[in-house]
Amino acid sequence: MSATTMRAAVHDRYGSPEVVRIEEVARPIPKDDEVLIKVHATTVNRSDCGLRQPVPFFVRFFTGLRRPKRRILGGELAGEIAAVGAAVSKFEVGDHVFGIAGSGAHAEYVCVREGRVLAPKPTSMSFEQAAAVCDGAMIARGCLRRADLHEGRSILIYGASGSIGTAAVQLARHFGAHVTAVCGTKNVELVKSLGADAVIDYQQDDFTKNGETYDVVFDAVGKHSFRRCRRSVRSGGTYIDTDLGFMWHVPFLALATRLTRLLGGRRVTLPIPTYSKAEIIFLKELIDAGKYRAVIDRSYPLEEIVEATTYVETGQKTGNVVITVLADPASEGNMQ
Repeated sequence: MSATTMRAAVHDRYGSPEVVRIEEVARPIPKDDEVLIKVHATTVNRSDCGLRQPVPFFVRFFTGLRRPKRRILGGELAGEIAAVGAAVSKFEVGDHVFGIAGSGAHAEYVCVREGRVLAPKPTSMSFEQAAAVCDGAMIARGCLRRADLHEGRSILIYGASGSIGTAAVQLARHFGAHVTAVCGTKNVELVKSLGADAVIDYQQDDFTKNGETYDVVFDAVGKHSFRRCRRSVRSGGTYIDTDLGFMWHVPFLALATRLTRLLGGRRVTLPIPTYSKAEIIFLKELIDAGKYRAVIDRSYPLEEIVEATTYVETGQKTGNVVITVLADPASEGNMQ
């Protein structure tokens, strides 16, 4: 491999994880306002899976009608600045950074604009841990912003052991809410360690039938529905969904919101997360203060990205699945 090429996970058609392959491609060159990042670690998340096999079909009007517009997936990353554009002033070659690339992080190098979601990597974290922070936490943060969480408010988080869920438990606790987390048996102790005040094992108890109510019910995995959960939402409370296919249900949700306002003032929200410099700085401050940690289920080398993606699509992962592009000596062992 020459100095002008790199390894990357590419896909030229939509389909199952097997459409992805490792290929040698041209190394990107940073524009004046960009930095070139040597990627140490990235992740595979449900956004990557949705872009590789977009459903519903109309999503292809944005991603490419017949074939993907972007061959290389991967939004989250942690790595080292390898080169900077002429107009870059906030980063220098050799800086360790983490953030959101948008796409292209499933490769040895990626270019990111200096003003995008990029910040110095927390010194307390390995590259693998830092790569697993942003996407889940920023989606959770965007959702919880609608919930007005503070001391005295209660929230139930369904899917509390996933990427968004583990972030939501920690963020809701940080804002002072009473947190009830719902997860499977194997993750009960993990979720407690993240700060949940109470944990419901969905394999033993159905929270929609136990008579308890909450100010906020947050479906962090998009597998429930307002119809099933409405009795668990207090009068004046909020139900938050993260289903990426929510657009099919907008007419129903709009009607449900109007009707339920007549029956206790409950509301349904489908917030869209904001990825911003301010958000990543907020997360870095929490990490530096010891108030947030990334949860990693498994780590795979770039060459095993098909296996990693297949595992993510089982829907059984705990926290995040990391792809190691450049080995990091500080990332040995279990990251949970």
